[in-house]
Amino acid sequence: MNLIWATRGRRWGFRFLRDGGYADPLPAYERAFAEAGDDEAVCRRAGDAIALRFPDPEGRRDNAGRVIPHEFVILDPPPGQIATVADGIRLIWPLVRDEYARAWGEADPGA
Repeated sequence: MNLIWATRGRRWGFRFLRDGGYADPLPAYERAFAEAGDDEAVCRRAGDAIALRFPDPEGRRDNAGRVIPHEFVILDPPPGQIATVADGIRLIWPLVRDEYARAWGEADPGA
């Protein structure tokens, strides 16, 4: 599945960990989340993509104690399989869980 994934870690701020193949994923991310609001959990169709946001399923927080959100733009969603946040967690989280576990505690995962 092709994803844009933005989140933050224990010691690093909000950044893209997956870019969906874009040189600059920010415009596609902003389009997808433009009408998503500030809710902690979101699953909504945005054109041909799905905007998905949920708090870290394993309860991790950053050094300031804030809940860590995971925000995805699913660029080629499987038809009819992601209609709710629970669907998104079930289908998307396993794809990135191990990657995030490695990056979360690093000082700078992009270095």
